[in-house]
Amino acid sequence: MGKQKKTRKHATMKQMLSLRDQRLKEKDRLKPKKKEKKDLSALKEREFPQHPSCLFFQYNTQLGPPYHILVDTNFIKFSIKAKLDLVQSMMDCLYAKCIPCITDCVMAEIEKLGQKYRVALRIAKDPRFERLPCTHKGTYADDCLVQRVTQHKCYIVATVDRDLKRRIRKIPGVPIMYISNHRYNIERMPDDYGAP
Repeated sequence: MGKQKKTRKHATMKQMLSLRDQRLKEKDRLKPKKKEKKDLSALKEREFPQHPSCLFFQYNTQLGPPYHILVDTNFIKFSIKAKLDLVQSMMDCLYAKCIPCITDCVMAEIEKLGQKYRVALRIAKDPRFERLPCTHKGTYADDCLVQRVTQHKCYIVATVDRDLKRRIRKIPGVPIMYISNHRYNIERMPDDYGAP
């Protein structure tokens, strides 16, 4: 009979002493933490985001003709699909002059999509469209539109994207333009906008 081999135990560690262990010398031991008593008489400071001055409750006083409309990439695509002229259909929807605005991010997104979106690119380069320069990094159009609308509440956002709509609904005083039944509609636009 052969000798039985002993297998070595891998990754065995010696047992570590806690820094609060009684066996350690006094100078090496960790001191217990003392809880600081809070002063109840001191004033509590909390930061609240400043309420925009352009809003009167939910009514946005900055919105009025001529309307500036931020256009998203898919809005142009679906307008072409529904055979709608962007500027004319916007004017039919709002009964006022409309200035479609395109950010650099949206333009970059259309250019990236290539040959398939060449008609959308030609429409986006229309001289009636206002170009808005972007200062942030990256070319993600949804973040760009949400950030711009949060800072300046003078825009209507034209989009068909569900996620973007959901994000914009959380921002008070910003209407959304969308396409339904081969025409443009406005979501969350009170009746007294544009009234003199």
